[in-house]
Amino acid sequence: MRIFVIGCGSIGKRHIGNLKRLSLSEITAFDPSSERREETKEKYGIKVYEKFEDGLSNNPDAVVIASPTSLHLEQARVAALKGCHIFIEKPISHTMDGVDEFIEVVDGNKLIVLIGYNMRHHPCLKQIKEMLSKGEIGRVMSARVQCGQYLPDWHPSEDYRKGYSARSELGGGIILDASHELDYIRWFLGEAKEVFAFAGKLSSLEIDTEDTAEILIKFDSGAIGEVHLDYIQRAKSRACQIIGEEGTVIWDINEECVKLFKAESGKWEIFPQKKDFDVNNMYIDEMKCFIECIEKGERAYPDARDGKKVLEIAVAAKRSSIDKKLITL
Repeated sequence: MRIFVIGCGSIGKRHIGNLKRLSLSEITAFDPSSERREETKEKYGIKVYEKFEDGLSNNPDAVVIASPTSLHLEQARVAALKGCHIFIEKPISHTMDGVDEFIEVVDGNKLIVLIGYNMRHHPCLKQIKEMLSKGEIGRVMSARVQCGQYLPDWHPSEDYRKGYSARSELGGGIILDASHELDYIRWFLGEAKEVFAFAGKLSSLEIDTEDTAEILIKFDSGAIGEVHLDYIQRAKSRACQIIGEEGTVIWDINEECVKLFKAESGKWEIFPQKKDFDVNNMYIDEMKCFIECIEKGERAYPDARDGKKVLEIAVAAKRSSIDKKLITL
């Protein structure tokens, strides 16, 4: 299988390394930066193109899009028109413009699309999903989800001010950047129908995007979700609490376990995270899923439609914070 990786930043290089670990040998890449092209060629021994079009001219079977968010959809559309299966790093785009048209092209060409929400492969979140599916805590009433980390600490060797996260024209901002949380709360609670949010730049970070967001989501089921996202916490934080009629589930990335309280027993059960857990395993698992779905001709999850649903929530949150009103999806 011929794989073309678009973008050789930190996530692009991670995907290249993982593709090689999965014994994919026909890998090429593209990046507009000469420094990144040379670094990638040296590290992985693959052909790295100066022009996007040159990489596509080799007719890859699939592309992995790891470029800035604002470029995702156009690059994906061009690749889809060439008949390539597509892995798109989250989110699918930064606006809704062209998303439906892209899905039409994908459907028309019967292509596999997977959106890179790797947190769906975190063992603790997979365990929570299973608990909810089995009704362990009864009907879910509400959920609290949060993710925060100081932006300059994300990639300490890079100038955060030059990255896409800091620049609105590239699709940056914490709401899109941390849309993993929007994806997995939807995965847990179902479709969203109303969104209200406060968001803005509250810190002294040198960015032109929002660095903090508080998002309220009303789901079709009647459940209410509260999502906190920020670029400013000096101690990295990622956690969730799911409240049901018959119990509660809690996860905190720093505690490395899932906690389950059942009203029936009146006790907490603790489920430790696997001791051999490696963060990169989530990225390997999602790439395995993409490759296997191509080989078997099966739908991948989360796919383009899932990506659209998550983007609708993110865009609604941004709009709500500006217009100061509830947005109905």
